[in-house]
Amino acid sequence: MINRARTDTPVVSLRGLRKQFLVGGALPWSPKRVVNAVDGVDLELREGEVVALVGQSGSGKTTVSRLILGLERPSSGEIWLDGQRWDSLSEAERRARRLPYQYVPQDAMGALDPQQTALEHVMETLTVLGGCAPADAEAKGMAMLRRLGLAERRDALPREMSGGEQRRVTLARVLALEPRLVVADEPTSGLDPDRRGSVLEDLIGNLPPKAACVLVTHDMSEARDWCHRVVVMLAGRVIEEVDLHAARPAHPYARVLFDPWSGPLPRGELASTGCPFRPDCPDAAGVAGGRCAAELPTLRPRGPEGSGAHRVACHAEGPRQAPSADPAQVGAS
Repeated sequence: MINRARTDTPVVSLRGLRKQFLVGGALPWSPKRVVNAVDGVDLELREGEVVALVGQSGSGKTTVSRLILGLERPSSGEIWLDGQRWDSLSEAERRARRLPYQYVPQDAMGALDPQQTALEHVMETLTVLGGCAPADAEAKGMAMLRRLGLAERRDALPREMSGGEQRRVTLARVLALEPRLVVADEPTSGLDPDRRGSVLEDLIGNLPPKAACVLVTHDMSEARDWCHRVVVMLAGRVIEEVDLHAARPAHPYARVLFDPWSGPLPRGELASTGCPFRPDCPDAAGVAGGRCAAELPTLRPRGPEGSGAHRVACHAEGPRQAPSADPAQVGAS
């Protein structure tokens, strides 16, 4: 279980975030259509917190992560980093302020220069982005490689490294800058299961104490073991926010993600009206009035007294309230 202290100070605040893409068909003359990759996402990430973004491919989680850092421009909505409106800045203004907000790419090999050693990668980051003198950059770079178990691989080129070592070099470049926020897009993709935990331990265990982290992952065990909260996405929307150390997933889609034996994941087109998961949902038939087909569910608190610690967008899952007193006992008192 993750052991990082959190504060109430927000690092990331997303408000009504939307991103639309115009895509063409299979043929050059096919009509183009609008795809809502991100559709009204509200999310807050606090100091010290690690939040997992999970969902099937195409759910919008990678687009959200890129929007946070300004790698994509939103169609509408607001992005706030440390209390500053981020989406309204120009690229030149963001570039001047980007240093505390770092990205760990999914393709580690593609992110590394084939002609640079492990140490040279970290030194270049510290000198170009961090403004360090070469001597200081070498000392800091070696210290970071030592922390990640790469001291003996300082002179290795990317083609001479294993997949795990390549990942650690990309982590070393980011962590050496002592970031305020790290967005990690599938940082263990392609690794053997026994190596994934060690890479996440290197990432999360070496974050600055008040740094926040967004972990985009397909691995539900990573989300459960390494994150404070899990944000489940489907069709560009957040359908559940839950602390898996305190509660179980409630949305039928989230339940299937974390327990594949409980039902089928969407294999065809999602529903275009109402709840997108409705065609595969085992609970839709029990909702009165056909609401699942007619009305898109919104996030609502599920915890006692509407605490907001657990939110779910499902018509079959209303707010959980404290049980009322037994009428027989009230009358007997």
